[in-house]
Amino acid sequence: MTHETYVVRSEPDPDREYHCDALAECFPGAVGIDFPAGERFDPDDADAVVLSGSTAGVYERDEYAWIPEQETLVRELVDRSVPTLGVCFGHQLANAALGGSVEHVGLTAGFVTADLEDVPLFDGVSRVVPAIHGDIVTTTGDGMERIAAADHASVFGTRHRSAPLWTVQFHPEITAEHRPRLVESFGWDDGRYTFDDVSAGRVFENFGSLADRV
Repeated sequence: MTHETYVVRSEPDPDREYHCDALAECFPGAVGIDFPAGERFDPDDADAVVLSGSTAGVYERDEYAWIPEQETLVRELVDRSVPTLGVCFGHQLANAALGGSVEHVGLTAGFVTADLEDVPLFDGVSRVVPAIHGDIVTTTGDGMERIAAADHASVFGTRHRSAPLWTVQFHPEITAEHRPRLVESFGWDDGRYTFDDVSAGRVFENFGSLADRV
């Protein structure tokens, strides 16, 4: 049986898929799964799974029928102990799938100074991280514990207590290359930081190391 790393793309807007492309580039050789387009995979075939961001909200289940299906996928991955990383929408969806709550609070588009716990996922990751989101997790899912916080979002990252599941609200895949698009689409504001202050991409390396240990 062939086992793969899967990058689950969750963007329903074809004009906003650049963040999914950026995420896929961080996992060379991974298999991309366009979930809104109806693509699926067998969780038993997965070595690791990464859940992307999205302009959809996890509470838009009536509009996007694939969201409940992806929540079911998360529960199956947890049951099978498949290493999984949720990014932004993936962070929100993973917690919602396990009984947590997500609320719309308005757009954040810029660098955020996060309080990161001393956990392996954040080894070498600076506190300055790129964030683009309008929703936040307000209550963690069952079995999940907080590992990161920010001024505007008390649950900025989570991990499961017994399954190999980690999530982050920020976007480790976003780099200076994407800045013009972020300014155009979201009014991105650097504030007092630049991408030189960011090492969020280390999250992916750390996740890979954690997944290898499972």
